[in-house]
Amino acid sequence: MLIILAFIILFHVISATLLFVSTISNAWWVYGNIYTDLWYTCNATLPCTPVENSHSSTAGYLQAVQATMILATILCCVGFFVFILQLFRLKQGERFVFTAIIQLLAALCVMIAGSIYAAQHESFKRDSLKNGNFGYSFVLAWIAFPVSLISGLMYLILRKRK
Repeated sequence: MLIILAFIILFHVISATLLFVSTISNAWWVYGNIYTDLWYTCNATLPCTPVENSHSSTAGYLQAVQATMILATILCCVGFFVFILQLFRLKQGERFVFTAIIQLLAALCVMIAGSIYAAQHESFKRDSLKNGNFGYSFVLAWIAFPVSLISGLMYLILRKRK
């Protein structure tokens, strides 16, 4: 039981780390030495500038990606604390359903954010950046999705034992 518990905690920590790095890091879109994240476009030689039109109504997709990635990160952290509380408060034989729901919601938010960004990334970029590629932050967000999903399913299956 202790090995399973350690594995689940490790999986959850990996999920939270992936979410933090993918949300904070500035490489969702890469074009040469220009890196774009959810908030700024950074150049190796010039200071960072906000994503063009990011505060206008035309960037609603970008704002949805920002919101869902932040929500996924918060839900993942809250889910971990709820798991720790449930670990000490649940009766024997009960399932970690509340933790599972929170973690599955975090996975859903990551999936929504990644899907919106993949489908609409051209709508909130300058024309000069459209020939770039998805960066490692985007890839990490998509890796965080199955990790969070599997973590949520493991919580759903897990029962508290002695």
